[in-house]
Amino acid sequence: MINLTNEQDFNELINKPTIVMFTAGWCPDCHFIQPALPEIEAVHDDYQFVSVDRDAFMDLAVQYDVMGIPSFVAFNEGRETGRFVSRDRKTKEEINQFIESL
Repeated sequence: MINLTNEQDFNELINKPTIVMFTAGWCPDCHFIQPALPEIEAVHDDYQFVSVDRDAFMDLAVQYDVMGIPSFVAFNEGRETGRFVSRDRKTKEEINQFIESL
């Protein structure tokens, strides 16, 4: 997973098929799914995965209307192609289903 370090890189990254995970260090549900992410990435190797700390990149979170975390937003060619946002803790199976539905 690529950790976003500056906002300028974001626009370049989302030109390719990309799954962006908006997260935060204090988020227990983000930590819950963390161990499953390498397996999810391996299954969906046609996407690059980018982690965006919502607190560090609040302007991006506001721009893409991301308030709850973790949120998964898919992009391709600079456009949003789907999102998986819910109040419930996300499972590996749910994330895989979201990606497969794109």
